[in-house]
Amino acid sequence: MRNYLGRIVLLVEDYEKSANFYEKNFGFTRFFDVTTDVGQRFLHIGSEPSDSLGIWFLKADTKKQRERVGNQTAEQPTMVIYTQELETLYERLKNNNVRLKTDVIKTPEYCFFHCFDLDGNEIIVTELQ
Repeated sequence: MRNYLGRIVLLVEDYEKSANFYEKNFGFTRFFDVTTDVGQRFLHIGSEPSDSLGIWFLKADTKKQRERVGNQTAEQPTMVIYTQELETLYERLKNNNVRLKTDVIKTPEYCFFHCFDLDGNEIIVTELQ
């Protein structure tokens, strides 16, 4: 038996704006985008292979859900994104006016920085050495 993570779920204000943010800044693609006959949309994005961990966006519809957008983890980071080109990605995000929380921090084992998506979710971007 093989168990593995499939998707993390993020509450969002706007499907398209959130998807475009991750596509433009992290190079993610849409794996699955379907709207049911009752209007519920399922939008999954990520990187190849398509069965690797990805993000499933859910639109915040209720007052309680809207209050949690950007704060699903009580002011703690929401996710970690690994990269093999941290400095290049950092510059891309900076040039795209993504809100950065830290500069690049380097250790002998890894380097990383923190940033935020459009909804305020904190992301740790890491490159392992």
